[in-house]
Amino acid sequence: MLRVLRNGTYAKLFSAQVIALLGTGLLTVALGLLAFDIAGAAAGSVLGTALTIKMVAYVGVAPLIAAVVDRLPKKAVLIFADLIRLAIALLLPFVTETWQLYLLVFVLQSASATFTPAFQSLIPSVLPKPDEYTRALSLSRAAYDLEALLSPVIAAALLTVAGYSDLFAGTAIGFAGSALLVLLSALPARTGHEPALPFWQRLPLGMKVFARTPTLRFLMLTNIVVAAGTAIVLVNSVVYTRGVFGLGDQALALALACYGTGSLAVAVNVPRLVARLGVIRTMTTGSAVVVAGLVAAVGVSAIALPNTAGLVVLLGAWIVLGMGTSLVNTPSSRLLADASTPANRNLVYSAQFALSHACFLVTYPIAGWLGAASLAGAAIALTVLATAAGLAAFVYARAHRLHRHATAGEDAPVGSGSRASRRPATDSACARRSAGLRGVDSRGR
Repeated sequence: MLRVLRNGTYAKLFSAQVIALLGTGLLTVALGLLAFDIAGAAAGSVLGTALTIKMVAYVGVAPLIAAVVDRLPKKAVLIFADLIRLAIALLLPFVTETWQLYLLVFVLQSASATFTPAFQSLIPSVLPKPDEYTRALSLSRAAYDLEALLSPVIAAALLTVAGYSDLFAGTAIGFAGSALLVLLSALPARTGHEPALPFWQRLPLGMKVFARTPTLRFLMLTNIVVAAGTAIVLVNSVVYTRGVFGLGDQALALALACYGTGSLAVAVNVPRLVARLGVIRTMTTGSAVVVAGLVAAVGVSAIALPNTAGLVVLLGAWIVLGMGTSLVNTPSSRLLADASTPANRNLVYSAQFALSHACFLVTYPIAGWLGAASLAGAAIALTVLATAAGLAAFVYARAHRLHRHATAGEDAPVGSGSRASRRPATDSACARRSAGLRGVDSRGR
């Protein structure tokens, strides 16, 4: 997996991702504690609202910004987004009202909605070989998971000698380091033959690929499962640790670290799992694991356990949720790469960014607003939602025979298992059709 770091450009981009992620991890802990400081027992509701605003920024801004900056140099776009995030991180320690928190979160996440899809769409160009790209996906997921493990540990250590507001300085340092490494990277040049489509034609192109591609419809269903499992962790961890069990700030960091531990343990093994099971079966299994973790969360919420026993069960549930999330998210980018062309890839990744985060517009309010009234009710609602979406994804994959996919060890990209997967030229033809860079369906049309 580490062999891809021999590519100097990818090594710099990966390092930029890792540094920014460490800063973002500190931000996650700090925001939870800031919400508890402002709202006390209602922190889940405040944090749920803040994260819902974050999703509004992702869903509303990502496709729009992608269309706006599609012709701009990627390096300039990435650096500008990092600098905006750095400035917001420096302002967050001065927040005293919930409306200030909501406003700054919206601006910061709008910048992230600019950065992340542009960054992700670069990797297939930097590492065009499918096997290298799969390793890069696993390495990238491992970075997310390592951040989820290390950032809370680092935060817990810092909280023993400093206040949570100091964590925002670490966030700013992470974004500054990311901008510097992107500046030093030699990014691939844009090809000169992309169609010069006007803005309003570029805007819906990524969504059209999703509408026409069966594997991406399957991906949307699994996005719902992941959103349900992630929401209860990010929104209610601080409520469980501080409100239910009456523990200190370090307990929140420990809970988030357990989520990252489960995810990391799986991410490093995803290439082998995909080689054996294929992308679709791996993601279907991940959906089932997420549901299992949510069922455990229902038990923690509904059964009056002693504090120590309750915390142990909670941490175990978070580990399981991390494992399931990684099983779904790590291989999913193979479906995006297969369904897109170099010309429309940024728009397809931006569509996934927006559509996947649109799911959180449902799950964050459930976790935060319903959770403020009843943690058990929120956990049950999220479990039902994840179960329904997971079953729908399984049935859809079986009905369309999506499990017949190339594995990570084969040269063909993993996608719909169709002729389009084995004939890149078909994608190019579809990309030119109707000047819309249209995606392909399961028959390569």
